[in-house]
Amino acid sequence: MIETLAGIAAWEGPYPADLQERAVQALESGKVLFFPDLPFRLRAEEEIFLDPAIADGSRKNISFDPASSRVAATSLQGEKARALGAMLDRFGRAAEALVRGLFPAYARDLVRARTSYRPVEISGRPTSPRHDDRRLHVDAFPTRPLHGWRILRVFSNIAPDGAVRQWEVGEPFPDLARRFFPRLGRPWPGTAALLAALGLTKGRRSLYDFYMLRLHDGMKLDEAYQQNVPRHPLAFPPGTSWMVFTDQASHAVKGGRFALEQTFHLPVTSLHHPERAPLRVLEALAGRPLV
Repeated sequence: MIETLAGIAAWEGPYPADLQERAVQALESGKVLFFPDLPFRLRAEEEIFLDPAIADGSRKNISFDPASSRVAATSLQGEKARALGAMLDRFGRAAEALVRGLFPAYARDLVRARTSYRPVEISGRPTSPRHDDRRLHVDAFPTRPLHGWRILRVFSNIAPDGAVRQWEVGEPFPDLARRFFPRLGRPWPGTAALLAALGLTKGRRSLYDFYMLRLHDGMKLDEAYQQNVPRHPLAFPPGTSWMVFTDQASHAVKGGRFALEQTFHLPVTSLHHPERAPLRVLEALAGRPLV
């Protein structure tokens, strides 16, 4: 469930061809790529951001939008907020350089989305089961239909106090898709158009988006599944980084604080093995195109 890529200590390549091949095979199989020697180092003036109080509590993460340079869900104002945004942008650009260097075939169509900072301890945080990332799930966006595009995420633990980012990963995507697909149902006719017209989604959901949202919710809300499905613990110490397709790898975040995350979107056509993508797995189960 994890592929350790020791020796990568720089966010920019070039990286050897054999390492690129090993990375892409593991990543597209649903494994977590672990970089034990790749820290994201803060500058001296950025260490003030190692404080949970900079989150305003309105959302679970502080976010940075690279398109607008807007920082959301922080208690900081003015120049301090702009400096936080600059730090998050710097991490996002480093993560993008890593992805482009390791996966040259992704470079042309790779889209950088939001950057997130998670300074608050996740363990013990009150939330509803549907929004509880401590439960095994695959990622899907309720308001942003992806039409089969992948969700690739790069993480780094910058905790100054030794706090380990604790994950669990569950069964492979084809297994969980076969398990839940008979329960996913079908959307009511016209639902996608209505949600888009009301501004509740940014564009119409495809059948793929419908199935992925139902899968996300079905996993989190199934108590028996959460209690009984096999899972494997993963630990990411401070000074390490990791990468995974979070729409494919069943995962739960059990503990930790001060984690950076960069999201990318990628079309299935850019993959070396498109048949492994959730879109293709679900289409095989549905017996029809889903986008």
